[in-house]
Parts: sequence; C-alpha cells; structure tokens
Amino acid sequence: MLGPVILAASRSATMRRIVSAAPVTKPVVNRFIPGETVDQVIPIVERLTRSGLEVTLDVVGEDITEVAQSHAARDAYLQLIERLADLGLGERAEMSVKLSMFGQALEGGHELALANVRPVVEAAAAIGTTVTLDAEDHTTLDSMFAIHEELRRDFPQTGCVIQAYLFRTEADARRLAAAGSRVRIVKGAYKEPAEVAYQDKSEIDRAYVRIMKILMEGEGYPMIGSHDPRLIAIAQELARSAGRKLDEYEFQMLYGIRSEEHLRLAAEGHRMRVYTAYGTDWYGYFMRRLAEKPANLLFFVRSMITKN
Repeated sequence: MLGPVILAASRSATMRRIVSAAPVTKPVVNRFIPGETVDQVIPIVERLTRSGLEVTLDVVGEDITEVAQSHAARDAYLQLIERLADLGLGERAEMSVKLSMFGQALEGGHELALANVRPVVEAAAAIGTTVTLDAEDHTTLDSMFAIHEELRRDFPQTGCVIQAYLFRTEADARRLAAAGSRVRIVKGAYKEPAEVAYQDKSEIDRAYVRIMKILMEGEGYPMIGSHDPRLIAIAQELARSAGRKLDEYEFQMLYGIRSEEHLRLAAEGHRMRVYTAYGTDWYGYFMRRLAEKPANLLFFVRSMITKN
C-alpha cells in the first residue's frame, strides 16, 4: 500500500526538499546511484564489466521544463558515449534514456525528443552499442513507441521498454516480438490509475509471466528486468521451452540491488546487465526505487533512525 504514496511523493516539490535535506539521504542514495558525473561512474562500469557483467547507463533527470535542459541531456549522453569509446567499453555498455528528459513533455515535445535522441542513438551505434528507450507513465507511451519505430528504421538495434502492469502491454509485446527487436520487460514504477493498469501485485506478476512467454516465443531479443527470484526462474524455464540459447536473452537488474545474484547469473553463462544510473537530479529515480520494493523503503528508514 505504501508504493502509490511514495510514487505520489516522487512528484512533490515539498517532499523533494525534505528528502534531499535529510542528512542520511545521500549515503542511502549512493547505494542506488554510484556517482553524479561521468568521471565518477566510469570506474564503476569498468569494475562491473571486469566481473563478467554488462551495463546499461542512465543519466537521471526527467522532469525538465526548458528546451535548453533537453539539449543538455542530449549532450550529457554524447559525453558519456565519448568516454565509453575512449575506454573501449562500447560492446559491454549501452544507454537507457527517458524521452521526457529529451523534451517530450514540452511544446512540440515529440519532435523535440526525436531530434535530441537521434544523435545519441547514432553516436552509440558508431561505437558498437545501442540505446533503449525507457517507458514512463502511460500518457507518454504512444509517442515513445512512435519514436522507437522511427529510430529503428536506421538503427534497428534500438530497444524499448514495456511495463507488465499496463493492460495494453500484452498487445504491445505481440507487436514488438519480431525479428531484430530488443524489448525489456519490467513490472512498472509509475502511479497509474485502475482504468489502465493492474493494481494488485499478484495480477501484475501473472501479466509479467504472460508477457515473458510472448517475448520468449517471439523472434526478438527479450530483456528480463526483474529482481524476483520466482520470475527469474520462470524466465529460465520459458527460455528453455522456447529453445533459446543463453545468449538469446538477458537479465537486467538495478545497481545496488541483489548484487550477488548479478554475479551468480553471469557465472552460469547468462547475459546479466546492471542498470546503472548517475547524475545530480536523482530524486525521482530514487523515490521509484523505494516504491518498487518495501525492503528498499525499510533500508532507508532504518538508515534514518540509525543516523539520527
């Protein structure tokens, strides 16, 4: 029941000030967001890839209000790609982007976001990697999928994310499970109304399994975004039933959550990608991590009690 409350707080300017000012916040945030700059996050990428893991990098900060901020977001990703190229990490690290950060919600936002994300996708392709378009709240998805389709004309490896809690997602999965596609499935981390999304955890889990089955039996490349041991085991069984080899799908988990499981899956021969966020505008990302799992919130509260 706390999840919706925390998600609402993620959009509250008052709660942003309170949480940001708490002395304990920064040490706890560091568990999930290992740096604010490229220079701080690159050593993390090097460490993870040396351990046999792959990485997807997210420069946090989606609630922008000015066109100049969308251009700054584009330039931040271009800077990141340049650093990855210098270190020869292109084949082990990809990027995840939120189109809201590229101006999607501003006036003329669809065209602005497409214009900003295209050079990022092009630069990523030039160093042997790719970009995945993250899913945000349901009102943005038609635009995201249209941009995804447009980008795939020139860069077919461009990925996208679908969210199991939305009623529409099974149909989206069938459409996307085509040869050459790359699709990450997650449960969903936005506050959505009952008119468009399942509200009960068990219903979301059942939808997640149905959608995984669609993706595994399709011709694309499924990316399983989950920390749930039961769903991971089901994904492995669905992959075996579909005749998929270990390099024909992958698991993705967040930096700072179940790190030993990251290494275990990699040691078994699975492709295991760590979703690693960095940047100064961390509040919205951090609050969604708390909302996704009660243990994350408990970790934060205990830290506050311990520090005070």
